[in-house]
Amino acid sequence: MLLTITYEGEHTQDLGYLLHKNPGRAQQFALNYGKAYVFYPEVSDGCTTAALLLDIDPIDLARGKLGSGEGGLFDYVNDRPYAATSFMSTAIARVFGTAMSGRCDKRQALADTPLSLTARIYSLKDGGDEGLAAQLFEPLGYTVHAERRALDDAFPEWGKSPYIDLTISGKVKLSELLNHIYVLIPVFDGQKHYYISEDEIQKLLSHGEGWLAAHPCREKIARRYFAVRRSYARRALDILLKEEGEENADGAEAEGEQGEQREREEEVRSPLNAQRLRAVKDAVLSSGAASVIDMGCGECRLTSLLLSEPQIRRVTACDVSAGALEKAAQRLRLDRMPDGKRNKLTLMQASLTYRDKRFEGYDCACVVEVIEHIDPSRIPAFERSVFEFAAPRTVILTTPNREYNEKYAHMRENELRHGDHRFEWTRAEFEKWAGHVCDEFGYRCEISGIGEADEVLGAPTQMGVFTKNG
Repeated sequence: MLLTITYEGEHTQDLGYLLHKNPGRAQQFALNYGKAYVFYPEVSDGCTTAALLLDIDPIDLARGKLGSGEGGLFDYVNDRPYAATSFMSTAIARVFGTAMSGRCDKRQALADTPLSLTARIYSLKDGGDEGLAAQLFEPLGYTVHAERRALDDAFPEWGKSPYIDLTISGKVKLSELLNHIYVLIPVFDGQKHYYISEDEIQKLLSHGEGWLAAHPCREKIARRYFAVRRSYARRALDILLKEEGEENADGAEAEGEQGEQREREEEVRSPLNAQRLRAVKDAVLSSGAASVIDMGCGECRLTSLLLSEPQIRRVTACDVSAGALEKAAQRLRLDRMPDGKRNKLTLMQASLTYRDKRFEGYDCACVVEVIEHIDPSRIPAFERSVFEFAAPRTVILTTPNREYNEKYAHMRENELRHGDHRFEWTRAEFEKWAGHVCDEFGYRCEISGIGEADEVLGAPTQMGVFTKNG
């Protein structure tokens, strides 16, 4: 991904002072996901351009992650869509951090002065939303131009690319320009490529200080910036509303607190989650399995139960998140685990939407409250990975019953149970999907409900036990 910043006017070579990067030489910066390069393709008294080129290395993305090192190229598979925008924001903060703060000892007066600046961001994904760039940047005083090309000139029927080359220009301080770009380009993608923690709230507020609270699209910006953490968006908006002194700040705060409580995976400690884990464990034991793979294990609560069962001789827990596996290792007290359990257990980083030979050879696979976190477009890949290639004798899968959401007083109409859910199935939809899997991959399925059932809406959780034919 490439970002260029052009300064036009007088003595524009001073851009090097403002960015704290010498125009006379190219510089390279090591990042934990690749390298960033800064160079100046154009330098003159009247016009100077600085370029930040981001080179993402998929090997650097995985190197040193828990569970890597034994699976060859499979260690380097990541199921997140390619979200270069969040990496570019990180690179901007890393490489131009001092410029973002507005500090420049040698040219402080220039740093405090609005300049004629033009920024170009190449290959920016907006998903085909034609008006998004203007909505985000025009209220900040920029002139906006977005160029979108055809996917392939030889095949016009394929339509337009979901990527644009974006140009914004205006009279603005360099620090303001960098902060605007830092906050807004991840909004185009609507996702981050890395784990989002509460620290991101302060990052948004810090880099949005002085302009985000008054932006007419602030709600949209916060929602898309925290696309998979709705409560974080609500908390950020609450603070912004208070900055503006708006009357509904208290209401937003209450809503944010409720959302935060829900988004802590409220069911983890609830009777429903305990019932779910017991139901899955009982189904594993009833299947006669001696080896189990817990796919999308999270903090390994199911894995912990299975390790205590004498019938189970081998348990592998896998998750795409290295952070989740590290927390799981702490929760399981891996360093103090008795040898009998430790010898049963393997922790492994892996994606469920790619074929992985390490998934093969298990009697049973458990996929507990995971499938609803997968983008619908990736479900066919998940099906093949689990049911065709891994092909265990038994697959036990649980997922929310969307119909039951009516029973939750705190939920709005059509709201999903968790901010990271991509969808939730009704009972009929789940039954239809299960039937498709059985027909396609040679399984039969028994569906049941988990939790206190409503006569009309059914149970809160639905479970499918797939058994391979023959």
